[in-house]
Amino acid sequence: MRGEVDFAMSPTATLQSAILTIWFAWWVSWLAAAAWSDRTVERPATRQQIVYRVLAAMGGVLLFGSYSHHLRPEMILWHTPVLLAWALAAGVVAGLLFAWWARIHLGRLWSSSVTRKAGHRVVDTGPYGIVRHPIYTGLILASAATAAMRGTALTWLGACVMTIGWVVKARLEEEFLREQLGAEAYGEYARRVPMLVPFLGRRSSR
Repeated sequence: MRGEVDFAMSPTATLQSAILTIWFAWWVSWLAAAAWSDRTVERPATRQQIVYRVLAAMGGVLLFGSYSHHLRPEMILWHTPVLLAWALAAGVVAGLLFAWWARIHLGRLWSSSVTRKAGHRVVDTGPYGIVRHPIYTGLILASAATAAMRGTALTWLGACVMTIGWVVKARLEEEFLREQLGAEAYGEYARRVPMLVPFLGRRSSR
């Protein structure tokens, strides 16, 4: 019981609520921008896209669920200090901004699902010169920072499940784009730029 009361009176509670509001605002803006996209000319079978969608949805429910006051004390991993909470909030904002930078840079080639758009090509500049899937990288960073701020086993489980979903989607997307854009063109890009973690496994193009 004491763990539940302490969590409710945490000095970071207001900041946590603000972060959830920022996530919601990001989600609404992301949906609103969905119309800014070129015509789809090809996509994998729907059944191939079910797994990552289910994982992302399950992870979101766990990460953002309003169950804090019903958790048993052992499910609360820690109470985040105020200064650390501010640093984690900055991580959430940075992750979401990185995802938006990638969205803007990709322009009309963006799609919420795995598709090939009219005029699709390998984009390797801007955030796509840092990682091959900067949108997923930004979301993984933001979800991990959110889980760390909330400090419960369920939120960390949610962040992990969401991350698995993004990795599954990234691998499906890469397999599809190799087929659609050419194994040589996409393979050369993949050899130069890491998938999700900046500078991890980066190779010279020389």
